[in-house]
Amino acid sequence: MPHFICVAADGTRTELETDSGVSIMQAALMKGLPGINADCGGACQCATCHVYVDDAWLSKLPAMDDTEDAMLDSAAEPRQANSRLSCCLAMNAELDGIVVQLPAKQ
Repeated sequence: MPHFICVAADGTRTELETDSGVSIMQAALMKGLPGINADCGGACQCATCHVYVDDAWLSKLPAMDDTEDAMLDSAAEPRQANSRLSCCLAMNAELDGIVVQLPAKQ
């Protein structure tokens, strides 16, 4: 079962396991992890599941589509080169161990 690590804005690290195919956003919500609001429920329409992906993992991510790209422009915290929406990041064996930083606010 793949796992990922979320680092909160205060530095608190939380490791979560989930089934392959489940997005980081879905897993965080199922486990009650604070810091990911997911107001749109994972429809890529709100940017409240914004995360900063550790640079070591960027090359393993799926390509960003135009919808995700546009939504990131409306994120509450500044967009960075490693910004992604966690609803668009489905866990799989290749992403096992990925580290994402949660912004201070969504």
